[in-house]
Amino acid sequence: MKRKKTDYRRNVGVAIFNQQGQIWLGKRFGEDGPHVWQCPQGGIDKGEKPKAAARRELFEETGLRANKMEYLGKVKGWLYYDFPPKVLAKNKKSRKHIGQRQKWYAFRYFGDGSDVDLQSHGPQEFSEWKWAELHSIADTIVPFKRPVYERLMVEFEPFAKPID
Repeated sequence: MKRKKTDYRRNVGVAIFNQQGQIWLGKRFGEDGPHVWQCPQGGIDKGEKPKAAARRELFEETGLRANKMEYLGKVKGWLYYDFPPKVLAKNKKSRKHIGQRQKWYAFRYFGDGSDVDLQSHGPQEFSEWKWAELHSIADTIVPFKRPVYERLMVEFEPFAKPID
């Protein structure tokens, strides 16, 4: 069966790099285990442009404002992942999508982390955060999102270098 792009929820992801070339990861609120760290991401509202959604999601999930950062670039096109059967079954009645298609954006953050506010907007997505090496992110994400994060490791590799 051929899947249509309408089978996938429109979504954005945001990669935040610090001056040392590390990427920002948040620990999913209320979850434990080795695969609970991810970048900010969220749905695109009706009529909203993807880049505007990325800026909104960045603020809602981290308290950081994109206009205080340097825009680095984006992944060309959409990245897709399917929800596993267990996730689909959990919300069968309310879920009308089989997965997500995402536009990914990268920003450079120049702060010291003191302006990160995980409670800036409810409901809280992350319980804690950390800086990580880009090459490690595929090992921290839930397995069904791993191919997206492997692509990010390639696409955003130029941003994962220290700057002066």
